[in-house]
Amino acid sequence: MSKPMALLFAVVSMLLMSATAVSISYNGWIAALFFILTIGCIGSGFIVSAKMRRRRQG
Repeated sequence: MSKPMALLFAVVSMLLMSATAVSISYNGWIAALFFILTIGCIGSGFIVSAKMRRRRQG
């Protein structure tokens, strides 16, 4: 994965984690939504990284 793309995934994940932390005190459902989005963003980063690595190898 290129460095700018990795930085993008890292920044978006940190923003979603911060939103989860802030929303915990306001509404549990919104916090759960942000948590699911955070896990999805991190997972998609791993998926994109693996696909790009596979394309480079073969």
